Amino acid sequence: MGDVVCDVTVSLDGFCAGVNQSMQNPLGEGGESLHRWQFEQTDQNAEEIAAITQASAFIMGRNMFGPPAGDINVDWDGWWGDNPPYHAPVFVLTHHHQPTLCLEGGTSFQFITRGIHEALEEAREAAGEQHVAIAGGAQTITQFLQAGLIDELRLHIAPIQLGHGEAITTEDIGLHMDRVSRRETPLVTHVTYQRRR
Repeated sequence: MGDVVCDVTVSLDGFCAGVNQSMQNPLGEGGESLHRWQFEQTDQNAEEIAAITQASAFIMGRNMFGPPAGDINVDWDGWWGDNPPYHAPVFVLTHHHQPTLCLEGGTSFQFITRGIHEALEEAREAAGEQHVAIAGGAQTITQFLQAGLIDELRLHIAPIQLGHGEAITTEDIGLHMDRVSRRETPLVTHVTYQRRR
């Protein structure tokens, strides 16, 4: 069985999305600036960028899959268009069952209503011996951290402060994880944690 891994970009004050998320502003106010390192410094961060989609199954929360519940419609199939970057099964945590969505490139979105343990069981079965990735957002990552289910957390810290929004806290990371590496570039600091054995 492969590891459970997680990549997440946060601000210096721990937020991975700003306030007032919406259809027009999916990462909230200021959230887009967190990810400059992925688009403006691809050569300096190529290894970390490639690792984000190297898993064979993914888990994400309902709020990462789509906009706030009042904004969504029945035809919604994610933020990423017809060919999302995952190219693997994606298990979406939700309170409302929806039929599986199959898109180009091998990405499917399957909706899980019984929580993180069911999602992880389904994802592990889909991934076989390969890695499962917890894709986000903050609430989903926090649930997996608190349950001690993440083997490797790759935290990408952007040199900005958001002040408010969706946070990943150092307390949740420290519950079960130890820092094993750190690397800086001008737009991001990459810090890797591994689950305490």
